[in-house]
This record gives sequence, C-alpha cells and structure tokens, in this order.
Amino acid sequence: MKKYLFLIAISFTWAIGQAQEISDALLYSQDNLTGTARFRAMSGAFGALGGDISSINVNPAGSAIFSNNQLGLTLSSFNTKNNSNYFGTTTTDKQNSFDLNQAGAVFVFNTRGKSKWKKISVGVNYENTNNFDNRLFSAGTNPNNSIDQYFLSYANTGNNGAPVPQQFVNREPSESIADLYNFLGSNLPSNQFPNLSGFAAQQAMIGFFDQGFIIDAVDVNNPNSLYSSLVPDGGTFFQENTVNSTGYNGKLSFNAATSYDDKLFIGVNLNSHFTDLQKTSRFYEENDAPLTSDYTVSTVLFDNTLYTYGNGFSFQVGAIAKVSDEFRLGLAYESSTWYNLNDELSQRLVVSSSAEGVDDVIDTVNPQVVNIYETYRLQTPSKITGSLAYIFGKSGLISIDYAIKDYSNIKLRSGFDGVNNAINNLLDNTGELRIGAEYRIKALSLRGGYRYEQSPYKNGITIGDLNGYSTGLGYNFGSTKIDLAYSYAKRVSQQGFFGQGFTDGARIAGINNNLSLTLLFEL
Repeated sequence: MKKYLFLIAISFTWAIGQAQEISDALLYSQDNLTGTARFRAMSGAFGALGGDISSINVNPAGSAIFSNNQLGLTLSSFNTKNNSNYFGTTTTDKQNSFDLNQAGAVFVFNTRGKSKWKKISVGVNYENTNNFDNRLFSAGTNPNNSIDQYFLSYANTGNNGAPVPQQFVNREPSESIADLYNFLGSNLPSNQFPNLSGFAAQQAMIGFFDQGFIIDAVDVNNPNSLYSSLVPDGGTFFQENTVNSTGYNGKLSFNAATSYDDKLFIGVNLNSHFTDLQKTSRFYEENDAPLTSDYTVSTVLFDNTLYTYGNGFSFQVGAIAKVSDEFRLGLAYESSTWYNLNDELSQRLVVSSSAEGVDDVIDTVNPQVVNIYETYRLQTPSKITGSLAYIFGKSGLISIDYAIKDYSNIKLRSGFDGVNNAINNLLDNTGELRIGAEYRIKALSLRGGYRYEQSPYKNGITIGDLNGYSTGLGYNFGSTKIDLAYSYAKRVSQQGFFGQGFTDGARIAGINNNLSLTLLFEL
C-alpha cells in the first residue's frame, strides 16, 4: 500500500493539538513507580535513604551511601486493567507486557589521606519511567450526540463557516482523495482559505459529502456556506471507542556523588530521555433512526493512528544529611525535561448510508497519507522532593518522601499560545506522598509502601488522584541479592473521545498491577 508523505510547513498549532491533547502532554510529565524491586516494594520512598540504584532517580546523592560497587538488573511484568462506564454501560479491557525495565551500576572510590571528603561514587542507570502499553475499550448508547459534531466543528470553523465547499466539489477529475487531503494539509492556512488550518481542513474534507457523506454544505455554491449533518435525527447512537497504546518513556542517568565526613552526601545527575509512543484509536457508531427514502448515515468507523517519538534532557541535584546514626534528611531538585518531539498521523473513515428499500452504500475515505509534522518542543514541570528517614540499627527503617510539581508549568513551544493558556487554566500544583518501610530478619528483608499523588487537574475529575500500595521481600546471599516486589495503583479519569465538537467520553477506572524481580551483584 503506497503512502504519500509530506511535511506540514507550519508550527504545531491548536489544530494538530487535537491529536496531541493536554492529556498526552501529561504522559511525558508523569513518572510511574518503576525501578528495582526494593525501590518499588517501598513505593519509591528513598529520597533520604540512598543505597539503592534506583534511589538516584529521586535524589542523586543516594549513590554516595553505597559502600561497595553494585550492579543491578530488573525484570517486570505489567498488568493494566481498565473498567469503563459509558452512559451506564460497563466494559473491561486488559493489557499485559513484560520487559527488562531497569539496568544500572554504581562504582565507589574511597579517597586517601586525611581529607573529610571520604568517597566519590559514579553511576549509570537506565529505567523505563513510563510503560505506555495500554488498551481502553468503551461502549454504550449515547441518547443525544453523534460523531457528526466532530466534523461539523472543523467544517464550520470561522465566523462565516468554512470557505472550502467549492474546493471540495470542484476539484479536478484527476485529483485523488490523497491529492486533496495532502493539498489541504500542506497548504492551509492561506490567503485563499484564511479560516482553516491544514488539520481542520482535512477533518472537514473526510467528513464532507462526496467523501465521507457525514456532513454537507448548506449551499455548495456559496464559498462561505455553513455545513449541516447527514446523520438523521430521531434515534439514539450506539458507540464504541477502542484505544491501543504501545511504547515507553526511558531515562538514562549519569550520576556522580560524594560524601563529606560521612555526614553530608551531595550528588548530581545528567539525564537523557527517550520516548516512543504509538496510539491507535477506533471509533464506531450506529444509529437506530427510522429509515426514509433518502440516504442517511447509519454507521461510522473512524480510525486514527498517532506516532510520537523524540528525546530530551534534564538534570537533578540533591543532598542527604545524616543528622544522627538513626535520622536522615534529604532534599532534591529535578529540572524540567526539555523534549524535542515528532508526530506522525494517519486517518481512515468508513461510512455506511441506508435508505428504505435499497441496499446500503459504503463509502471509504482512506487517503493513505501520513501527516508528518514539524518537530516541536515540550517542557515538563520541575519537581522538588523533601525526605526524611529513621533507621532502627540493623533491624529496619521507615522513610517518607514528599514531592511538589506544578503541572500548569508545562509548555509547548512554539506557536502554542492557545494550548499553553488552556494548560495554565486547567492544570494545578500537586503533591506526591511516598511512605516506605523495611524490616530485616537476618538475611531476609520484608518491605511495604504507600503512594498518593494528587490530580494534575484543578477539577480533580479529568484525571483523579492516584492511590497505590506495594509490598515485597529480599534475600541477601552475601555478594548477591535477590528482591521481589508487587505494586498496585488505581486512578479514575473522565476524558472525551475527541478533543473538539464531540467531547462525550467514558469514566475509566485504571488499575495497574506490577511484579518485579531484581538481581543485585556486588562487584
């Protein structure tokens, strides 16, 4: 199958923002609980503890707590379950994945002489900070709204409607759907069509009479005509929405730390980030309106595939103070991550129209075009973490971390004033609490933890608060250690299937169950 590739020679604007929603920008701003099994079993509360390879992702001073060189590898099983409620109809979908989600090493160099700077440690650690493998399925009967509102919202953009009917109807006979879709995407907005951006014109086109037959111009001879729907009134709409996501967000950290008199530990990380996400959505609709002698829309199938990839950079600094042999304090700062991201989007629409006494007509709009958009920049919010820990000799410990992150500081650059204003108005400053505990019985360690993260939205509904629990155990064989962890987290969200026009959506209760196994070797 041939694909027509082109570059939209404009900045990433609000129009393609319908593919890259605020919720998508949040994906790159939030970190899941990942890392070594010990780290996960204690819900990541390691800001004042250190001594674990994954602890440097919270506080880079943690590597200076190590006494010996250490190498660690972690295998994890990810299970995601999503319970959906759409207009009273409940559905459930699951996704399972398995990967090597952490690998790292720390090397410790003890200094000689009488200097109070006792040691220097260097480390390197890779982690999948976010596993994007997920599947959502929602289904139910919508009593009021059809997907026609999505296409109408783009077609009627501007004060006088969308000035494009004549362009759709009067195209050259040799001009294919791919040619028109490509032209509209790569050449608008322009003086000829000032009210539409390329993406909006494409959405109007694929839903238009003579293409998708969902909408039609009220007056095709009027270049400023508004559009109306060809979906009949008088019925309800059975709708299904399926979203499959695959990919990851990875972080490679280069760490250096030192200790002063074994009482003050200071460290820094330089982080390289990698992201790769493919999200495929399929929306299906059928209506039960009575048939007439005129053809009207009976079913709609709308496919969208968005592929986002790129890389970024961030840094971290932190310190741990050993106030006494039992009590420690930690403070860490994580900078924004500056991403350079790329988007590729493809679409397909299949519409079935029905009338009394005749066969159905099926129209397929498949441009076979991949929209390749200009590279854009995403800046995530910074984070400050304060920590304290109490160590009960060799028998156990308890640790508490509290982090602050202001999601309203997410920025898209450049040409995103509308999206950035929406982010500032909708998102909020949040707090995250992590509590972890460990109890040792000779070579055996028992662990548990709790995690709470506030909603990044001011309304607390679009994405709700997160609550998570974890437990695990470890066994020390001497130069080799093995750790096992189980973690659970639940978060409820309410988000529309589309970002404009047709914004009805399901209530999703997302539940994550993860198992992790870590092997540690002292070198």
